Amino acid sequence: MSFTLSLFHRQILFIDAAVSGVAGLLMVGGAPFLSPLLGLPENLLFWAGVALFPFVAFLTAVARRGQASRVVMIDIIAINGLWVAASFGLLASGAVAPTLLGYAFVAAQALAVALLSGLQFVGLRRTMANA
Repeated sequence: MSFTLSLFHRQILFIDAAVSGVAGLLMVGGAPFLSPLLGLPENLLFWAGVALFPFVAFLTAVARRGQASRVVMIDIIAINGLWVAASFGLLASGAVAPTLLGYAFVAAQALAVALLSGLQFVGLRRTMANA
């Protein structure tokens, strides 16, 4: 069942797309420079950035369309949740040795994604309550 996205929901999706797009461009374009500063492998930064581009396109398409199903919105929230879990999991795994700035970078972007995901969840709950 499709529903019309509220202005709030569309704005959060566009903000998520913009933040993800900027992060992707920064990681792809800046991987050689960021790697030594963050203590994170250059390939990890590059490919994590590349992985964001299809997600940005998906978020933008959903927001522009103005219609979405509950499943699509849950998928977006889940993808964001997986990104947050993977980010903190990477830091806890010992697989990388980030600098203090690297820890801050990974944690800050994960917390930003968690906030956006939470706002998307609030929007979904409001929409479903009004349906």
